[in-house]
Amino acid sequence: MSERFDLSERLPYLLNRVGAALVGFATPGLKRHHLTIPLWRVLAVLAHKGELRQVDLAGATSLDPPTVSRLISHAARRGLVTRTRSDTSNREVSVRITKAGKETVDKIVPHMIADEEIVLAGLSRAELATLRAILRRMYDNIAGRGDAGTKQRQPAARRKRTR
Repeated sequence: MSERFDLSERLPYLLNRVGAALVGFATPGLKRHHLTIPLWRVLAVLAHKGELRQVDLAGATSLDPPTVSRLISHAARRGLVTRTRSDTSNREVSVRITKAGKETVDKIVPHMIADEEIVLAGLSRAELATLRAILRRMYDNIAGRGDAGTKQRQPAARRKRTR
């Protein structure tokens, strides 16, 4: 069986390889602004969506809540965001991008768009639309399971059929 398993043809490997290459491609431009990929995601989402609860920001950036909390603390110290506690719950924090944060995003967006154009060169609009739809569906398939990454799964050939 293992001799038939070519990792270079497996989708998780291919996705990870592209993801790692994208991070490597984008990081130098972000470093000029003293940003990491996760902090960029936080600022970009806030610039696009406006004020969000910290928990909603975690969901929108696909970052875990403790990471978002650390990023928000760092960004607040730099004057890129503000945060306020809810009047109704001490646990709930709302985050808003500042003028300085928005200016930072506005400087970076043209470079990110140019980088994306390089990465996507040669793909038609239809291919891009299909790719985006497939990636969203794949994410929904995993996220909708509720147990994603927590259960040991049987190989497809061993799963019990329940039809």
